[in-house]
Amino acid sequence: MEIKPVSRRGFLGLGVGVLGAASLAACGGDSDPPTKVQPEVPQELIDAAAAMKGSSMGMLSQKLYSTAANDALDSSIKKFADTTGTKIENSLVQADAGDVVAKIDAEVKGGVARDLAFMTDSRFVAQFHALGDLEDVTDVVQALTAKYGEPCAEAKNFCVFDGRWFAIPYHFIGIGSFLRKDWMQDKGITPKDIYSWEELRDVCLEISDPAKRRFGWGMTVNRSGDGNGMIEALINAYGGSIASNDGTKVTFNSPETVQAVTFLGDIYTNPKYKPMLPPGVASWTDTSNNENWLAGVLGYTRNQFSVYADSRTKKNPVHANTHVFSDCIGPATDTPLLLGQSQGFVVFKGAKNPALAKLLAQYLVSAPALLGVAKEAPGLVMPAWEKVWDADPFFTSGDAAFPMLRKITELSLPLNTKNGLAFPQKASAGQQAVGSAYVLTDMMQQVVQGTAPAQAVTAAHAKMVQIFNQQGLRQ
Repeated sequence: MEIKPVSRRGFLGLGVGVLGAASLAACGGDSDPPTKVQPEVPQELIDAAAAMKGSSMGMLSQKLYSTAANDALDSSIKKFADTTGTKIENSLVQADAGDVVAKIDAEVKGGVARDLAFMTDSRFVAQFHALGDLEDVTDVVQALTAKYGEPCAEAKNFCVFDGRWFAIPYHFIGIGSFLRKDWMQDKGITPKDIYSWEELRDVCLEISDPAKRRFGWGMTVNRSGDGNGMIEALINAYGGSIASNDGTKVTFNSPETVQAVTFLGDIYTNPKYKPMLPPGVASWTDTSNNENWLAGVLGYTRNQFSVYADSRTKKNPVHANTHVFSDCIGPATDTPLLLGQSQGFVVFKGAKNPALAKLLAQYLVSAPALLGVAKEAPGLVMPAWEKVWDADPFFTSGDAAFPMLRKITELSLPLNTKNGLAFPQKASAGQQAVGSAYVLTDMMQQVVQGTAPAQAVTAAHAKMVQIFNQQGLRQ
């Protein structure tokens, strides 16, 4: 993974006028996006930033799949920079590259990291915290709580260590499951809000028709964030887990995990299910299910709401034919274990301008700054704070799926399985590092290629033990 500033995301700001125009012009040849009304910066933040006028900072943004949403974020950052007379360099990073943590850690240790970044809390924050890369931001979270009420439920698990906050909840990421309700209607199938994984598999097979380019099962087990997420969700629903509830001990090799892996492997190896597998699914990457869903050839996929957002904002006819449900259940669950995720702002150790970074974070979580991004990525970018949800009608009623997403942000946690697992489990650098190393997808690839599920699970468990040991969690 190479972290580079994107051309139009060079130095945003340094006030208006000649210097501001020159710095933007020097960023590259991209034409400016259409002029939009930029959200106002609250006076209290302007006052707090007065002493920082003329200073600069660097920001690292996790790339959103919507270009328009990235542009809307740029617009909010530029408004803040122009209003406060500061200079902000915003760079994009593709977080699904497996070496993102190592790259950023090297920058922090080398004293060249950006001041502020936002990363997915359940995937990265514990790893950066374990490496000693993050500043305590409890003061910011306390100030935001006083103003905006409670942050989303899952963030309280993934951003807090020893009672202190090391990430500031930025926006909630909708994750959902999507079925083609018109294909279901053709087969006389009534959509439901909850399916077991077995029911979903059978529905996907029934609505498939390769002659019509209808492929029911739109998920890969190739290396990808979507593949990782689907595999882990299925294993959890069966009662298996990478680690113990306290996040310290690898518990992966269990009868429940083997049962889940056997079930999933059968989908990709049993000739019975071949009609529901899209061509090339074995080599898909993270964007492949999005692309194929939008092309209208998939009956089901599980994804962040980026795929839903794209179909809505681009007026794709797939949107009107999409049935949204949260997730599936398994033998160990009566309700889905879907928690969602949040992007969290982190301030890196050694930041050159941490005070300005904290002020920018407080601005970007607000409704005026978030709204433009959310409208370009509906469902993917939603409020992480209680009162921000109520600050604009778009967040509460802009789409039929939004009330479901808000309920997820307000869940009473943990969610328990019948065999004693509790989700979310304690944030664990080991568990997050397992995800970054794609141990789950690599395990499933072995199964698809003929390795017995029990043998593949045993090998994956051994790899996880090695990773946990490397993270300082001795097994």
